[in-house]
Amino acid sequence: MKRVGCIIGVKEEKRDAYKRLHSAVWPEVLDRIRQCNIRNYSIYMRKLPDGKHYLFSYFEYTGNDFAADMAKMAADEATQKWWDICMPCQEPLPDRADDQWWADMEEVFHCE
Repeated sequence: MKRVGCIIGVKEEKRDAYKRLHSAVWPEVLDRIRQCNIRNYSIYMRKLPDGKHYLFSYFEYTGNDFAADMAKMAADEATQKWWDICMPCQEPLPDRADDQWWADMEEVFHCE
């Protein structure tokens, strides 16, 4: 199992819309997440001392080909439509990797 943590900014004027969207995620999107071997997926929001709000995500990947499963998710029509609505709410970090929307975070501790 692979644990994944990521961070992204959320636009101030879109915070409430983002929260509303995630209070009722489309069933097709949830199904695709499960089909792509993602479990225990959570997103948290926090205002930091810089005055901006950020989203922090955590999930556990239980498959054996992360790249293939992420490509399958990205190719899914319902997921693409969901992202088309969600992405305008987000502000990617300027120092993220070129191939990332959300920036990866380093895991420094885990306790089961």
